[in-house]
Amino acid sequence: MLLREELKAKLDAGEKLVLLNVLTRESFERVRLPNSVNIPVDELEVRAEKELDKKVEIVVYCASFECHASPDACRILKRLGFEKVSEYSGGIKDWMRGGYPLETRLGKNKQ
Repeated sequence: MLLREELKAKLDAGEKLVLLNVLTRESFERVRLPNSVNIPVDELEVRAEKELDKKVEIVVYCASFECHASPDACRILKRLGFEKVSEYSGGIKDWMRGGYPLETRLGKNKQ
């Protein structure tokens, strides 16, 4: 499990990773961490192996600590053979609390 500061440091350092938002398409379009991709947790079984690289670290996140989508997604990905999987369980709410930028439906960052 990654803490907000750890994820921010990885991103600032330019580490190669995929930020995977596992919320619904509608939620993803409303607000997300910058440069995220979206595969809703209920579509992971079908889409993950086609759309994600098992050699690249995947950081999974959802809405908040209270949301169960990211831990569920991590279990699914690991079962599918993805080994480089981390969870950012604080999600969008925690990222926002840190004052970090988000992408919105309009593609603009907000703080």
